[in-house]
Amino acid sequence: MKHVEVGPDGARMGYVELQGDGPALVYLHGLGSCSVAYFARPATEPGVAGRHVLMLDLLGFGLSDRPASFGYTVTDHADAVARALDALGVTGADVVAHSMGGGIGVALADRRPDLVGRLVLVEPSLHPTPRPIPESFTEQEYVRTGFAVRLDDAGPQWAATMRLADPLAMHRSELGLGASMPVLDDVLLDLPMPRAVIEGGLSGWLADDPRLRAAGIPVHVVPGTGHVMMLDDPAGFARALVAALATAA
Repeated sequence: MKHVEVGPDGARMGYVELQGDGPALVYLHGLGSCSVAYFARPATEPGVAGRHVLMLDLLGFGLSDRPASFGYTVTDHADAVARALDALGVTGADVVAHSMGGGIGVALADRRPDLVGRLVLVEPSLHPTPRPIPESFTEQEYVRTGFAVRLDDAGPQWAATMRLADPLAMHRSELGLGASMPVLDDVLLDLPMPRAVIEGGLSGWLADDPRLRAAGIPVHVVPGTGHVMMLDDPAGFARALVAALATAA
């Protein structure tokens, strides 16, 4: 694990780097996750192995710092990722972004298109959705007791990485996916770089999306998997990623 300073207050973003060829393949994880746990296994699969890889942990998650002065909104996260990539000298990256990370990836591509050569979204969060657990707690209450409620609701697989998250970061990040989240659907459609989408076959809410079809954004399905298809079927996810990067070329 390496770290790069992205602020505020000297906060550092943790990342794992794998040396390899081609433009950097940058992974952005979802809410309550961390990149290595979700993406390390697919990164060893044929077609993906051998790439230059950066698996970033968003501020407040995984092995990154947890600055209390950070806002943790989608755009806040996107700007922190941009600072990390700037510090690492990365431009024109292939960005692979899951769930909340998908919204962050769209915001990053919109605000800093020089950093994103191709964008692959994995069941992305693109518009506000109800967030009943964090919305029922004040920030202080969530830190004291609400985070434990959230962990219990998450189930054992998701909770395994959510335990690494800072409760304050969880509360602010999840509220940032609620009513205050910017609507990014049209932003995605208007981005200038090649884009593709991956979804689990058990999800089934993107493959027939008429707006994605009209925009020429292909959707690749990992059969028999759900929202965390990179854990359900790492090899299948890697195959879909290779195909998505090819169709987004």
